[in-house]
Amino acid sequence: MNAIELLLTRQSDSKLTEPGPTPEQLDIIKQAALRVPDHGCIAPWQFIVAQGDARNKLGEIYHQSAVAEQQEEKVINRAKELPLRAPMIVIAIAKYQEHPKVPRIEQVQSAGCSVLAMQQAAFAQELGGVWRTGYFAQSSAVKKALNLHEQDEIVGYLYIGTPEVDCKKSPRHKPENYFSNL
Repeated sequence: MNAIELLLTRQSDSKLTEPGPTPEQLDIIKQAALRVPDHGCIAPWQFIVAQGDARNKLGEIYHQSAVAEQQEEKVINRAKELPLRAPMIVIAIAKYQEHPKVPRIEQVQSAGCSVLAMQQAAFAQELGGVWRTGYFAQSSAVKKALNLHEQDEIVGYLYIGTPEVDCKKSPRHKPENYFSNL
């Protein structure tokens, strides 16, 4: 797949199954995450990979966090199952570092770029992925369970696997509706 084809056909695939990435595919995905824009070369990211039984551990973290933070019953009831929606999940974290020239927003954006780069690397290798956020990305209890600092931010959970259905999605937006000349 060439770069233009990748950029113009990339999509989110929410229904993912086995197999997940091979070790070789995962290595490429990891390398892609580290090639994103990084003002000041401070590498403001951390990644946690959950696959196999580790997904159950993540589900337990979700469940305990939802209970501790008194979430709605439906959130508590679904918590343990959420990480089982794909063979692999990569938790992407912005590790904020005080820096005179690199504000927080740039560091968070860099971590966000890493999620897109990983998803594109997965897609280029005929895998599927979907970037999820929601309550568990904002939960202080989840951050604590993952040994993150208060200033760290979970920018997303990248679910990776093999798409259950081969459903090519057509473009939803037209450039002329979003671009103008100065």
